[in-house]
Amino acid sequence: MLEVILIRHGETDANRSLRFQGHADIPLNATGLLQSGRLAQAFRNNGILHRVAASYSSDLQRAVQTAQTSLQQTPHAAPMLQPARREQSFGVLEGLTFEEARAAYPDDVESWMQFSADYALPSGESTRQFHERVMGALNDIALAHHQKAPENSCVLVFSHGGVVDMAWRHLTGQTLSGPRTCEIPNVGLNHMRWDGRRFHLHDWADARHVADLPEQPRYDQRKLRGR
Repeated sequence: MLEVILIRHGETDANRSLRFQGHADIPLNATGLLQSGRLAQAFRNNGILHRVAASYSSDLQRAVQTAQTSLQQTPHAAPMLQPARREQSFGVLEGLTFEEARAAYPDDVESWMQFSADYALPSGESTRQFHERVMGALNDIALAHHQKAPENSCVLVFSHGGVVDMAWRHLTGQTLSGPRTCEIPNVGLNHMRWDGRRFHLHDWADARHVADLPEQPRYDQRKLRGR
């Protein structure tokens, strides 16, 4: 079966300070660039690199830099950039920390913290809209490569934490409402397999290649209600 490997971008300063990023175009920080270099090593060590049939990326620079750094000096150094693989839009909250957002937009933050699938922040998109965008884009990739890709090949998709969450919920049959339930490490490898009709979960959140680097910031939606 065709394998699609979904990869969250490397760390940014906004990750480190737990800011809403969304569609804001934020570059990797020094740690993110180091993580992306480790990702290149993981591709070589895990035998992934010689199986790559194609690579795709969100068009936001944190994802593009991760792709370019991890694939440099290979035939796959220029991933196809597609806005459909962007993070969820958080509208008016983008660029703010949770505390700043709650101070500036208390009613909107209170509504968002209900984690309803159909709630959209002002100028943002709902989780249901986001899920449809993400899974539509991933299905398009799988359908494009299922027939023509060599046996045992894989496609790399460089994207964002929310995109990984949408795929996880889809693969595990979880509701679109409610906070995130899975770990989503920066530059983690998330493996799915496509049988010609649908995706199957293969392996998830593999970040052993950066385990010895400084601890990553953790964004736990389940703890926000208590803050």
